[in-house]
Amino acid sequence: MADRKFPISTAPFLKGETTTPGIMLHVLLTLLPVVALAFYFFGLSALLLLMSTSLGCLLTEWFFNKNTTKKYSVWDGSALLTGVLLALTLPPGFPLWMAFLGGVVAIGMGKLIWGGLGQNIFNPALLGRAFLQAAFPTAITTWSEPNGRYLALRGTNLAPPLYGAENIEGITSATPLSKMKFDQVPTALHDLLWGNTGGSLGETCGVILLVIGIYLVVRKVINWRIPASVLLTVVVLSGIIYLINPGQYPSPLFMVFSGGLLLGTVYMATDPVTSPLSAKGLWVFGIGIGVLVVLIRIWGGLPEGVMYAILLMNAFTPLINRYIKIRTFGHKK
Repeated sequence: MADRKFPISTAPFLKGETTTPGIMLHVLLTLLPVVALAFYFFGLSALLLLMSTSLGCLLTEWFFNKNTTKKYSVWDGSALLTGVLLALTLPPGFPLWMAFLGGVVAIGMGKLIWGGLGQNIFNPALLGRAFLQAAFPTAITTWSEPNGRYLALRGTNLAPPLYGAENIEGITSATPLSKMKFDQVPTALHDLLWGNTGGSLGETCGVILLVIGIYLVVRKVINWRIPASVLLTVVVLSGIIYLINPGQYPSPLFMVFSGGLLLGTVYMATDPVTSPLSAKGLWVFGIGIGVLVVLIRIWGGLPEGVMYAILLMNAFTPLINRYIKIRTFGHKK
């Protein structure tokens, strides 16, 4: 009896069947219809951008963790998911080397610099996108319309590194948000619903994104409070503004189905690492995102505000967790 060894470990002692790789794989599988639609509308450029951002994320994850205890983290699926989401926020004609660099920054500065998965404050994919927005504003705001040319490259996909993308000729077009903001020209709702518009790779088919969001809520992969609070806030606030002047301001349905709102709401805002812990905190978080999206879209200098809204509320998450806490079991307060 004296020779027996009793292992000592820290909590938790009971573990569920859910694992990080399992969750990541599940979310990646739900993105397959979005990726398929991106290819349908934008062809080979969509696949090359997905490969570039994913490669940047995976190589960065592997390189910085290869000699650490986290050397197998590249296989948990989080880096690949970051790469796919980052690609879906980019225009189809975006240079591939810039996309690769965005993947490096997304993992390096959005995840690893904070200590790895579970410790980052900001959503890595959106942080990578914010870097690209600041570093290459011309390239990231150069759009193209769907044209059914599946094997043709677009815009400046093959622009060489360190060569200004604006120096290469390409066919550009305005997104529904920019048409509405600067010219007060609305886009037909059926085009927004089915994705037949210019924009980022993931701004395709709002119906599919809505269905995927409902599926993830039903499967309890994401918390329903975040998408509910974001979308309700956008509908109510934009609806009030629309009633004031319907000829100048967009309708609530336009606000919901245009741009990256549904993609950001379903996949980025619901990131459990960068969102609050309490139920009340999630409502505050989602309402904050919705308010910021409407304010930036209508009165900001840019036509889109989803990225900045989510990142700003990511920054407020620690403060929300501090003042809106989960009730301790056995205590009233």
